[in-house]
Amino acid sequence: HLPRIVDKALKLMNLKQVVQEVETSVMSKMSCTACKAGAGLLQHYIRAGKTRDDIVKITYQFCVSLKLQTPRVCEGITELFGGEVVYVLKRLKIGPEEICSFVIGDACGDVDNPTHEWQVVFPPVPKPPIQPPVPPSATAATFKILHISDTHYDPYYQEGTNADCKEPLCCRLTNGPAPSPAMAAGRWGDYRKCDSPKRTVDHMLQHIASTHPDIDYILWTGDLPPHDVWNQTREENLMVLKQTVEQMTQMFPGIPIFPALGNHESAPVNSFPPPFVHNDYSIEWLYNALDMEWRKWLPASVSRTVRHGAFYSVLVRPGFRIISLNMNYCNNKNWWLLLNSTDPAKELQWFIYELQSAEFSGEKVHVIGHIPPGHSDCLKVWSRNYYDIINRYESTITAQFFGHTHYDEFELFYDTKDLGRAVNIAFVGPSVTPYADLNPGYRIYYV
Repeated sequence: HLPRIVDKALKLMNLKQVVQEVETSVMSKMSCTACKAGAGLLQHYIRAGKTRDDIVKITYQFCVSLKLQTPRVCEGITELFGGEVVYVLKRLKIGPEEICSFVIGDACGDVDNPTHEWQVVFPPVPKPPIQPPVPPSATAATFKILHISDTHYDPYYQEGTNADCKEPLCCRLTNGPAPSPAMAAGRWGDYRKCDSPKRTVDHMLQHIASTHPDIDYILWTGDLPPHDVWNQTREENLMVLKQTVEQMTQMFPGIPIFPALGNHESAPVNSFPPPFVHNDYSIEWLYNALDMEWRKWLPASVSRTVRHGAFYSVLVRPGFRIISLNMNYCNNKNWWLLLNSTDPAKELQWFIYELQSAEFSGEKVHVIGHIPPGHSDCLKVWSRNYYDIINRYESTITAQFFGHTHYDEFELFYDTKDLGRAVNIAFVGPSVTPYADLNPGYRIYYV
């Protein structure tokens, strides 16, 4: 028999709306209700002594009977996520209200949860006096930056297949031939729920290389694998990583590339255990591979922090530094953070140390990452601490660059004491993938 909260929730929910909200990360109270029902159900079965296999089987049956997805997507999702979700929930001392406030955010309200409230520590160094910005002269030297994000290259894209399927990702052989020409996947991609065929990524990079032969360096802000989140393995994601790194190296020989980690690089998606997880769920398999692949552009000195937490700091030229952050430690879809969300991998404390060193040395810093701070996918407590860091080091950080949303956007940061004074800007780059209803894009910045 279902727990009462689940039975009540199922009667109230529009499940199609919930699935759509999960896909778009735009949550409502409906998603909150669904989250509480799901978390309550899982905790009920865990307390009842059900095994991991039992719980996977039960959730699969729910997924199919409620028609949340196709049977094969239900099977893949429950098998891929079941083990880690059960592992985390077994170790939690909080209930559905706190879990879903953490995962969903505003739509679930602010539930008091002291274990997930924390504050970074700043060194006892006064903030330098604010100097009014001085525009560069018209004759000042500039350098040219390419920003690429969210490639989502799909090695299984197939022209002519069904682009209007009932799964999270279409345009693949497994979707079968299109029932009509209007529903067929195009040669260069599709505006529906389809990722990038290799030829499109190749053509775009060739266009960039020929149109902008004078690029000084490239910012590459993550999300390489496709959106087949029910069907991913570590091996396949590493294959996509290696292929896309090789692709970038061939297209831009001799040009420095500064990468950041996206939320899709792990298998399963959004799964980034903090360093204290050392068992089969450890994320070492990915971070070690990143270190090897990124070494094509980065110095060996960053290996320690890349292998520890997939973040790094590198001096690009005298007086100018790039810091790449792993934004998955703010990702509220990263269930591992429910165990302990306090500055995972001590990343923000390390960030402060790097910025303080840069301030002492008179360096300017550009920050890169994947999920934009303040986004609904980023934990409020993490975003708040990050905002404080940007405020403290506004004279050192001169720009930020993110991806993830697939849209061409920007964020403004304001002084926490004088809300009318802007102190910083974050540029959010468009995606290479057309997923969904988008044109592939990139950005060129002159600095």
